[in-house]
Amino acid sequence: MGLEKEKSDTSIIMDEDEFNRSIEPILSKKGKLYSAPPDRDPNDINAHLKVGFEDVIAEPASSHSFDSVWIASHAAFELLKFIFYRVLTALLAVPAAFILGLAFGLLSLIHIWLLMPATRIVLVLLPSVQLVWRSLMDTFIAPLFQSMGRILLSIQVKTIEN
Repeated sequence: MGLEKEKSDTSIIMDEDEFNRSIEPILSKKGKLYSAPPDRDPNDINAHLKVGFEDVIAEPASSHSFDSVWIASHAAFELLKFIFYRVLTALLAVPAAFILGLAFGLLSLIHIWLLMPATRIVLVLLPSVQLVWRSLMDTFIAPLFQSMGRILLSIQVKTIEN
């Protein structure tokens, strides 16, 4: 209820067109005055992290807090989320990027120089191994199971009722 009022007040104060017209003669240079920030998640892999205040806190129509409390809690939520993210990324982003770079570099090294050559060797040797394996099966295992099958075939089970 009070949030809609606050949004309309904010849009009047922060009207972008009015702001751009007032500074345009001062800063008229080549190109646009404002460019859109680059998309740092072009594949949208972190869509689940786009959480706003309305996604976390919701008051049903039957129970509303004071408008000023709602607006202040909304502002505190967004401000602390923004500041906390900025502080943590300032502290941890470079070390995390370093560690992840090492991990993915090691993973690439293992995949390129160990796994793919080993896979290729196995695929090259597989026809020979298959030939040897089939000869071993035909020589030792197949006669054994054929004999067991013939022995078990001669067994007959009859049920007699008393």
